[in-house]
Amino acid sequence: MWENAAVTATRFLSNVVRHTSRVFARWKTISVSEIQPRLSPRLYKQLALMAESEPTPLPAQVGEKRGCPEDEEQNTPSKKTKVEEDHKNGGHPTRDEEEGLGGEEEGDGEEEEGETFADMMKHGLTELDVGILKYVSDHEGFSGILKERYSDFVVHEINKQGKVVHLDDLSIPAEAEDVPETEEQPKECDVLTDEQKKQLTELQLFTNKEDNVSIEVMDDTKEKRTLVHKAIKSQFPGLETKTEEKEGRKYIVAYHAAGKKALAAPRKHFWPKNRGSYCHFVLYKENKDTMDAINVLSKFLRTRPNMFSYMGTKDKRAITVQEIAVLKITAERLAHLNKCLMNLKLGNFSYKNHPLKLGELQGNHFTVVIRNISGSDEQVHQSMTSLKQTGFINYFGMQRFGTTAVPTQQVGRAILKNDWNQVVDLILKPRPGAEKGFLVRCREEWAKTQDPEAALKKLPNKRCVEGQLLRGLSMYGKKNIITAFGLIPRNNRLMYIHSYQSVVWNTMVSRRIEAFGLKAVEGDLVLEGTTARALSAEEAEKHSIHDIVMPLPGFDVIYPSHHVGKGYRELLAADGLDIDNMRHKVKDYSLAGAYRRVLIRPTDVSWKVIQYDDPKISLVHSDFEILENKPAPVFNSEGKYRALRMEFSLPPSTYATMAIREVLKLDTSIKKQTQLNTTWFN
Repeated sequence: MWENAAVTATRFLSNVVRHTSRVFARWKTISVSEIQPRLSPRLYKQLALMAESEPTPLPAQVGEKRGCPEDEEQNTPSKKTKVEEDHKNGGHPTRDEEEGLGGEEEGDGEEEEGETFADMMKHGLTELDVGILKYVSDHEGFSGILKERYSDFVVHEINKQGKVVHLDDLSIPAEAEDVPETEEQPKECDVLTDEQKKQLTELQLFTNKEDNVSIEVMDDTKEKRTLVHKAIKSQFPGLETKTEEKEGRKYIVAYHAAGKKALAAPRKHFWPKNRGSYCHFVLYKENKDTMDAINVLSKFLRTRPNMFSYMGTKDKRAITVQEIAVLKITAERLAHLNKCLMNLKLGNFSYKNHPLKLGELQGNHFTVVIRNISGSDEQVHQSMTSLKQTGFINYFGMQRFGTTAVPTQQVGRAILKNDWNQVVDLILKPRPGAEKGFLVRCREEWAKTQDPEAALKKLPNKRCVEGQLLRGLSMYGKKNIITAFGLIPRNNRLMYIHSYQSVVWNTMVSRRIEAFGLKAVEGDLVLEGTTARALSAEEAEKHSIHDIVMPLPGFDVIYPSHHVGKGYRELLAADGLDIDNMRHKVKDYSLAGAYRRVLIRPTDVSWKVIQYDDPKISLVHSDFEILENKPAPVFNSEGKYRALRMEFSLPPSTYATMAIREVLKLDTSIKKQTQLNTTWFN
């Protein structure tokens, strides 16, 4: 009896916790750690587990992703240039794009009980596992908590002109107002009744997004119908209209642009010939990755995600500001979305004749807050001065390698070895650690039956990597794995082999630093244009460590002529690969290789130690808060909490977390950070 009562009580508590977390999530997109001060330790741990294992979907009107159109994939051509560039973006890759490569879609509504998130993350990777071993400075490290709130990590893109991108203007450019008013017309707001406005509001707020609202046009003139169309679209962003005739009567039918029925017949919009075809705008987003944001915008605007272009994807758990371009969507329509989206703001509109391209940006400017620091002011000064003067080792950060017990580089190695049965096994086999319940059940079904259709039925959304692979196996059979694997979007497939390259690079750079320290030596490589060559002993005296590059393995690179260069051959041979034969029978998986600088020295470095009393307040004045004339955060010099707020700029394809690692001298892996956070919160 007591056992049954305990089970009942546990289930009741679980339901209360689940409901509480979703109420918070619907109220505002916040991290669990942000509401921690309001919760008991037990309730906080339960919420932390749910937040990490199954994100709660928000109502669509606040800008949340609810599903992806089938045509949203954007396959970019592989880069084969010799100077290393990020295959995915102009800044550092986002966690959602590179961690685990699976389970990115919404959960199935069930929570996993038992282990805490910290317990599950004991199966994750640490920096040692991916070759991140060395530091360049000799200062004493100190502890601190990174990204306790998403607002502690702010990223501003640096465009190709070298200007830091800010959201500071919500106005519509004059050229957008291209429809002249030839005569006095009734006001748009006068053509809709209060009842019609109520129905349209419900439709706009997704109360019945697959329904529609029909408005009969009693005064059937083209002018009157035009006024109704304009009134609905201007007052209710996200709605579209069409004219229908029923039983001899004319109706204006309003429907939601993001509804499934609306995707079938896109409207054509008038576009002046003298206006640039692309509307460029600044996208400000909070706690959302770039592709999720674009999916939301594309559904509201009834256009495809591939109509948008950008220079780099940005972190999800952050506030980020970047430039976006969209084909033949007016600034007026984009500006309307500011009325009904939360956590996304659009502004700084202009029309141009060209889209944006991945990698065109010059870098990113970061504002990072490290909370609860233990270091003295002198320690902080030493570490930040070293970062400014010497820089940090340009390691590929932990985002590159995933969070589960099966690292992405293992899959990449199997692809390069042409071992396709192992590729399938690594992606689909059960694994310990933090995963969503539906993925666990899918993996268990695959392990038990090896039936792709049965395993696929366990997934509520088939667009994760596991779902796409299973769909391919069910279509082409287990004897055609290469074809089946091809159903996974190309960028995701290439992430696996890029992850393997990254581990090799990290490992060999650690060996290079261990062997020769921070000075250029004979046999090191430097770039002349896009071509690398080895230094002689005499030339090495004239170069610094900041000039030295190391290769990512491939068929179109050379290796250092000292013993570290020979280490590449030994490392690949140990993995069953031939460094002299990096061409693959599938062209996509042939590795040309690239070069990457060993050390990066940030620019525009500044820092400040701040003290405060309220752990819930934001410590950065965001662009949107400035636009809204909200006051900047006020700090108390006697406050009980201490934080380090630092700013710096980095070139493309470098990781801010690696700069922060050099300052703190702490492992930046989720495994270690979770342990640190849990200890502090407890």
